[in-house]
Amino acid sequence: MPQPDLAHLAKDLSRIHDAVITGGSPPEQPRALVKRSWDRMLRLGLDPAGGNHRIVAAEADVQSRRHRSKLRLIVEEMKSVLLQAPEAATFILVVTDADGVILWRDGAAAARRQADGLGFVEGAHWSESIVGTNAIGTALAEEAPVQLFSAEHFESAQHPWYCSAVPVHDPNDGRLLGVVDISGPALTLHPTVQSLVTTAVRLAEARLMIHQQERLSSLRTRMSTVLRGSRSPALVVDDDGWVAYQQGVQARDRIEVPAPDRTILIPGAGLCLPERIAGGWLLQPASGDGGRQVAVVLRQSVQPAVVEIDSNGEPLTVPLTPRRAQILAAITSAGPTGVSASELSLKLYGDADHLVTVRAEVSRLRRSIGALIATQPYRWAEGVTARLE
Repeated sequence: MPQPDLAHLAKDLSRIHDAVITGGSPPEQPRALVKRSWDRMLRLGLDPAGGNHRIVAAEADVQSRRHRSKLRLIVEEMKSVLLQAPEAATFILVVTDADGVILWRDGAAAARRQADGLGFVEGAHWSESIVGTNAIGTALAEEAPVQLFSAEHFESAQHPWYCSAVPVHDPNDGRLLGVVDISGPALTLHPTVQSLVTTAVRLAEARLMIHQQERLSSLRTRMSTVLRGSRSPALVVDDDGWVAYQQGVQARDRIEVPAPDRTILIPGAGLCLPERIAGGWLLQPASGDGGRQVAVVLRQSVQPAVVEIDSNGEPLTVPLTPRRAQILAAITSAGPTGVSASELSLKLYGDADHLVTVRAEVSRLRRSIGALIATQPYRWAEGVTARLE
């Protein structure tokens, strides 16, 4: 396939951009993806001439974001792969977090100097709402790989550039981690750039999977030795709630992410209080006689309504919003068969169209009362007896 005339293409795109931005009739319509993004920018009132205020995070915030990002585990490997490519003499490699904040930038010195003038620097927020249509921000908005060339960017100051960005997801749970982007002078765009970034991201996701399996294996080996002489039920999970080791309990591959001040119901162990350990969490019964039934009473006669949770000690009383009290009442009334998200939507809102709202509300409720509610369908978890007041 012949290489397109990039200079000619840049002029055509410039004419399309100027016509659309000024409300005129373009010689042809921009690509559908570009048009969607430009429409968003016009609704936001962004300045195509580049007068949009840049936001750059403080160095301490950048360091904190790097520390929290799983991409720190593979960024050096990505640099070694991408910056050794023959085309790397003209481009820069950028890695952002899921907010579009640039955490790492490396590559050709000339391109880095050019990028400095755009505010395309470490710590900069590069979302669409800040800097207009660009591959990073648009990839986040569209949740898909994006390549933009010259005047497909909303801001005219970005027209001398091409950008090719691919989102990176956590291979273990599908969560968006950030974006990998290659950017360079528009007229140096090579046809292999997009496939180069895509391949690098796939390799990165594979490496993240391997990293997680190695961490779980190390945690399993260490904690199985520590707990071997104990008869107490125990569960060991990593920082994301993935199970590394279990003893006398029944747990799925993953539980909710523990917090030091919130109990979690583990079948076979009752309510457990998480204890921080190196690399994860240890969950054991809050008192010695684990495995006992958890008794729940929903009291709606008081204001606000409360749920009382009794397991191996003093009952825990959690206040409820009216909506959460309705949810718990519906789940309790449904009994062991439970209630689906659509059925719950019908009970709460009179239709089955509020599935996202229902799932979000139940998720928050599970966090507040210690994951006593099982899902698919929603019901009280094994080991819980519940009654309405």
